Amino acid sequence: MPCIQPQPKPRILIIGSLNIDIVTTTPRIPHPGETITATSRTLSPGGKGANQAVACGRAAFVSPTKQDVSVSIVGAVGGKDGYFASLIEPILRTSGVETEGVSVVEGGDEAIPTGTSLILVDAESAENRILFVPGANYVGMRDVEWILHRSLAGNESKGAPDVVVLQGEILHATTIALLEFFNAETVKTHVVFNPAPMPPQGIPPTTLRGLAVLVMNETECLLLAQSLGLVPEVTGISGFQFDTIASHLLNLGTKNIIVTLGGDGAYFASETGRGHVPAVTVDRVVDTTAAGDTFTGYVAVALARVLTSAGPECEGGCVRDSLGEFDLRAAVEGASVAAAKCVQVAGSMGSIPFGYEL
Repeated sequence: MPCIQPQPKPRILIIGSLNIDIVTTTPRIPHPGETITATSRTLSPGGKGANQAVACGRAAFVSPTKQDVSVSIVGAVGGKDGYFASLIEPILRTSGVETEGVSVVEGGDEAIPTGTSLILVDAESAENRILFVPGANYVGMRDVEWILHRSLAGNESKGAPDVVVLQGEILHATTIALLEFFNAETVKTHVVFNPAPMPPQGIPPTTLRGLAVLVMNETECLLLAQSLGLVPEVTGISGFQFDTIASHLLNLGTKNIIVTLGGDGAYFASETGRGHVPAVTVDRVVDTTAAGDTFTGYVAVALARVLTSAGPECEGGCVRDSLGEFDLRAAVEGASVAAAKCVQVAGSMGSIPFGYEL
């Protein structure tokens, strides 16, 4: 298989949100109009982009001192609340994530806040409900040319990223433009896309052509299927056939599809096969907040690793122009183990395991 660009180790770039998580744990979810006493409240770094960056960075540690994949992030934070310097950047850096691509948005007379997620955790079931306040994630991520400059031209010494990870917590128009750019046949970067939250208008089918990996949960899969006209509007998700949408997405040109099913494991599909990986059994689920982001990050690292291989024709490693050797089942199995470890620890970023801990 031909090598197209010599490189010491693969490079992953996450383009996405950086937030502060305000997590409140409650004995149960209150009914409309009801006030109950919560058991705890914490303030911690989060955001799907930052969480997935931490997951990629930590997954890449094969030992406490060795990281075999380079990881960086492009995003935006508020300049007047101090959360990036005090809470977000330190954990990104200690997780092996380069943060030079993060822009601090001052906002002039109007203070632009760092994005905020308000998370309500049910103590008994460990399930969560999340409200997202975009802040700088929208204001600072409008200019696609600026984002591409930070992603490409700002890293001449390293070259274009081998894998780009995208989610849905920045502007929809920006996400679509980035999908169109990085999924183009002329660009050798491979994209891992986690459409969370799924935008009400859905995802244009043309932007999914050439997508390396699409990672969704069951609800996001249903919403995408509805936006593509594959299933009717329904009140629930029982009886939904994953093979139906997988076949359609493969025909559109998406290479690999994963649907995470919580305690029921994960469904996967590609041109070479389909299957189901059962969930890893854990003694006690404490907090599911970052489980999906952990899963996505570990899948991205598994993909990046197969895009590079040492060989006599390309000493030190080389980037492959094909996904032919990507073992989707193995990637899902590894990501499931990481997510299972994550849900046994409270919090978001802090609960994400390092690769050498698995």
